[in-house]
Formats: sequence, C-alpha cells, structure tokens
Amino acid sequence: MIRSNLQAFLLLLVLGLFSPAIESLRFELQSGHTKCISEDIKSNSMTVGKYSIVNPNDGFPIPDSHKVTVRVTSSYGNNYHYADQVTTGQFAFVAVEAGDYMACFWAPDHNPQTTMTIDFDWRTGVAAKDWSNVAKKGHVDVMELELKKLYETVNSIHEEMYYLRAREEEMQELNSATNNKMFWLSLLSLFICLSVAGLHLWHLKTFFEKKKLI
Repeated sequence: MIRSNLQAFLLLLVLGLFSPAIESLRFELQSGHTKCISEDIKSNSMTVGKYSIVNPNDGFPIPDSHKVTVRVTSSYGNNYHYADQVTTGQFAFVAVEAGDYMACFWAPDHNPQTTMTIDFDWRTGVAAKDWSNVAKKGHVDVMELELKKLYETVNSIHEEMYYLRAREEEMQELNSATNNKMFWLSLLSLFICLSVAGLHLWHLKTFFEKKKLI
C-alpha cells in the first residue's frame, strides 16, 4: 500500500514538472482601446480558448456598454475566430501554421469611458484536452488516467524538441546565407576601394606629368 502511494506521488510529481503551461489570466480593458495577447503554437496542435466579461454588479444584468469584439489570427493574417459585440465566447481549432497566434479584444468607445474586466483562458497542446471526459468515457481508474496524461505530455515534449530543432536549422541556414552575402559584399567593397585608389593615383600621375612636375 505504501509502495503504491509512493508510486502515485512520484507520478504526480513528474506530471507537475513536465505539464505544459496554461494561459489563464484576467485583465482590464477600457472602452475605445484594444488589447492583444499572443501565444506561440506549433502546427497541428489543438488550441481552445474561453473568454467572458466579469459582471461589475452581481445579481444584475451586464451593462450594454460591457461588450467586446474578439478576433483570433495567425502570424500570416489568417482569421480563426471572430465575434462582434459579445459578453462571452469560446473558440477551438487545430493550428495549421506554426508561429505566434494573436487574440485581440476591442471595446467600442463610450462616453463616459468605461473599464471592464475580462477573464481569458487559453490552452494549447495537452492542456487543451478534456481529461475528465476521457476518464468518464473510457472508465479508467486514476492511475491509468495519469499515465495517459504523462504519455501525451512526453509526446508533446518530443514534438516540441523536433520543432525547436527545425527552427534551429532554419536559423543556421539564415546565418550561413547572411555570412556568405557579407563576405561577397566585403570583397566588392574592397575591390571598389582599391579601384578608386588606383584611379586617384593614375589621375595624379597624369596631372603631374602634364604639368611636367615629374
């Protein structure tokens, strides 16, 4: 029994160390302003997001002034979610392109100016999966569920390592191409400088010969 509890504790400790971060935050947005939040997502990764405006008056309906327009776009400008004048919403999609994805919140202008508080929960990768549904549908025990989580986390780390390696190779190719261009540019600059210096010497020699100074 003690050994089983120890194994469970070690497993939970590993999960705590290697679990991906979950982007959950609360921020304020003034009317007439825009606030954008970015998330680096690799291709073929699942991502889900939920947002809602905090009711400033409990027990009463949310004021009409407390509405936002939300747009989620990729670094290439492709639109993945759009909602106009809403108080709450959610989005879910599989990222086709790797890079920074931007979630922008815009509040229409009001007079007098109002400030609203927004709860935003953005999850990607393993964190985007609903593990409670997995346990309910599969009828698995707690340990098996934790092992599934650990397996998915390891896969996610493995894919992240390949992604970082690919990015590193791209950066190395870019550095190599830049160094080659700088090398040829330096040679061209040196050739131009030597040519200009030679022309100056030839001009001075010709000038002095005409003046019969040499």
